[in-house]
Amino acid sequence: MIPLLSQVSSADMFLVLPFIFLAGLLDSIAGGGGLISLPTYWSMGISPHMALGTNKFSSSWGTLFSTGRYLRAGMIDIPVALCSAVAALLGSWLGARVALLASSAFLNYLLIFLIPAITVLTLIKKDIGQEDKSASLKIGLKYILAALAGISIGFYDGFFGPGTGTLLIIIFTVLLKYDFVKANANTKVVNLASNIAAVITFGLAGKIYYPIAIPGAIFGIAGNLVGSSLVIKKGNRFIRIIFVTAMLLLLTRIIIDHVNP
Repeated sequence: MIPLLSQVSSADMFLVLPFIFLAGLLDSIAGGGGLISLPTYWSMGISPHMALGTNKFSSSWGTLFSTGRYLRAGMIDIPVALCSAVAALLGSWLGARVALLASSAFLNYLLIFLIPAITVLTLIKKDIGQEDKSASLKIGLKYILAALAGISIGFYDGFFGPGTGTLLIIIFTVLLKYDFVKANANTKVVNLASNIAAVITFGLAGKIYYPIAIPGAIFGIAGNLVGSSLVIKKGNRFIRIIFVTAMLLLLTRIIIDHVNP
């Protein structure tokens, strides 16, 4: 039975909701909001599966609104984003299947070395993500790269998970040659597709804690709207700073998971 809203204390709300707002803010700018929101839901003492479902529900609504904001601003390459989103759904399913059979330890070790390298590269090469050069790619190649990005990051999301949006921004920036603004906007479509599928799955399984998921969604939407507005106004240099922050958060999360498996 799902608890009533009145059973969630005002102290829970006071402690949790500001962090959900912050997670939405980060997620709309550089991905990685789940690195804040998921531990926040865990802190309430609900089960891990309930925390995952609740987080997916609230973050999906925030992603929906930030996607709409970027779409209205003309920042999304719709055909490429949709191609990547469809591939991500397949990749996520494959990753989840493999996760049932294998340990994520190897991927954990790999990311401990990979993420610092990407962060350092972003700091050293100041031109990364500063200019949109995606038009230099042939249309066919762009779709192929978008599909590969979707299926690989979708696999990662299904198999392991944390920082999916941030890693997807890397691929859209480095391989597809978008600037940070357009890379970030395109990833929202991919994230939204995978989130909707996850919300349906968790909802049917009764693993969404609605008394906090619904207000969490409202605060997540607010964070996403503020964050997307900042992206539209401040552009690539601003995203670059937040992107590096998100990478460091992701590295911290992975190290903690490694030390306390």
